[in-house]
Amino acid sequence: MISEFIKGKATICVVNYKTPDFTRLALRSIRKFTRYPYELIVVDNDSQDESLQYLRSLNWIRLIERRPAADEPAGGFAHARGLDVGLENCDTEFFVSMHSDTFVQKNNWLTDLISHFDNEGTIACIGSGKIELVPKWQLLLKKATDLRTFRRKLLREKDDTGKYQYYNRTICCIYRADILHRENLSFLTDRNKGLTSGKKLYFELLDRGYRTVELPPSVMGRYVIHLAHATQVTNPQEFNLRKRTTKKCHRLVDKVMSSNAIQSILTDDSLDK
Repeated sequence: MISEFIKGKATICVVNYKTPDFTRLALRSIRKFTRYPYELIVVDNDSQDESLQYLRSLNWIRLIERRPAADEPAGGFAHARGLDVGLENCDTEFFVSMHSDTFVQKNNWLTDLISHFDNEGTIACIGSGKIELVPKWQLLLKKATDLRTFRRKLLREKDDTGKYQYYNRTICCIYRADILHRENLSFLTDRNKGLTSGKKLYFELLDRGYRTVELPPSVMGRYVIHLAHATQVTNPQEFNLRKRTTKKCHRLVDKVMSSNAIQSILTDDSLDK
């Protein structure tokens, strides 16, 4: 147990699994736009590919090469375990979870987000829900035509497991590290209840009386870009997604990765030195 955490500093944790281009962009964007004092921990989940070679070449990150047990579930469970490893090695006031397909796009992003914490230490985490990279009218149309949600509400179906409840997603979420350590909390999923990485932790924080800040996705989207399902789409041999989801993700990936702002970071090798 860590007895004292470094005030005014954050540990940013990125879990990598076979996403060389995304990981390179994620790390470079963090380095380019972060002014708040930080340490960057990257936990590699046994990628054994060029992304691991790239990570080994960086002397400004702390790389932890994790070897999952032979019987360990892959996917979300492995990702959550990677975040736990990062948290175990965090000795700073704040712990920031970020996905390898989440990219910073605004200067002083971390300073701005941390400013939402209170001085009393009652706020445990700051984050947002799902960040959609589509026009607002498409989101409204999707919500209006969501028959499954309409049916669930019409029939007043119970949600005892919390499957449909809001939670601050780990795509970009800032936690008070001392609270997570003191409460002995974990990012591990609750597979029996269908709770994804970080969701069970979020509910446990609420159950224990901690406050959270729920930023609108439109606000979080000013600071970061998230390419949902990009890891799965990049590794189709290991993950199964619906064809519709795969096509949508490919379109978004092509659009984002070809933008001038993203290309300027990807082509700036000085950010690795």
